[in-house]
Amino acid sequence: MKKIVPVLVASLFVGGAYAQSVALNSASPTAPSHTVMKQDASHSVEVEKHIKDLHAKLRITPAEESQWDKVAQTMRDNAMELDSAISKRDSLASHATAIEDLNSYGDMVQTHADSIKKLSTAFSELYDAMPDNQKKLADEVFTQRTQGKKVASK
Repeated sequence: MKKIVPVLVASLFVGGAYAQSVALNSASPTAPSHTVMKQDASHSVEVEKHIKDLHAKLRITPAEESQWDKVAQTMRDNAMELDSAISKRDSLASHATAIEDLNSYGDMVQTHADSIKKLSTAFSELYDAMPDNQKKLADEVFTQRTQGKKVASK
């Protein structure tokens, strides 16, 4: 279980960092809605790519699919919630007071922390059901993610 926490933090961090970069590069509140929708679609593609990549690297078996589906849906939900918190913060950026800015940042960080807990719960169920060799693979995948190394899927 000790190894799961860094794994999940790394996984959410990747999604969170991407969401934050999308927010930093997002259109202004007055930009056309099609621009925002295009960015949302791009972000959804990126989240799905991350889910597919992780599925392959973890070598999810057909027997594990139902548990994996819970993990994947949690990742999707977390990305949407974090995007929403970032968008809310961005909408305040041009006119926020220092206190409003701090509070919106706190809300964003809290959303991230809550997301990690949700992902930890979903992933723990899958991890506990994995055979030892697959757990070891998961440990390696996530350890290498936290260290910025790539793991090739086979």
